Amino acid sequence: MSAVNVQKLCESAQEKLKNAVKRVETFLNEHALPQLAVDSSEESVLFYKGFLSDLRHVLVFSEVSYEKLGVALRRANFDVDFAEKALYNVYHDCVNSFFYPKNESYAEDGRYAYTGQDAIRFRKTPVPAAREVIMDITKNFEELRDDLTYYESDYLTQRRMQTRRTHA
Repeated sequence: MSAVNVQKLCESAQEKLKNAVKRVETFLNEHALPQLAVDSSEESVLFYKGFLSDLRHVLVFSEVSYEKLGVALRRANFDVDFAEKALYNVYHDCVNSFFYPKNESYAEDGRYAYTGQDAIRFRKTPVPAAREVIMDITKNFEELRDDLTYYESDYLTQRRMQTRRTHA
């Protein structure tokens, strides 16, 4: 991929991550477990513990990737290899942690992805604020996934082939 295209992709990904980070950070700063698990049932508490844990993972991965993209974009000489590795990390850390949360408090249902309906389905009906934060950032992560599909497998294949050529 050309340096210009990689640079534009870095700028776009950084902006999407910035928006997601801001939204998730605001939610986490304003909501705690007792506010979310209002009925205090064991099921509800476990659901929201997992939900908050998953959101914290998304936040941390997104902040780290945002910073790496910033480093790539601020360098005097744009380093395509460094930028591509940063984009790879955005896909594999941020996008995957959003769409495949460890605690499975929500999941994407592909049957709804192309119907105009919300593709995110929750394991348990969340309070409105919890639902809203996920729905607000879903578009950012859908766009990142679409923009960075190359980094799902082609990037690694390209790197492996380069490694084999240099060792041959």
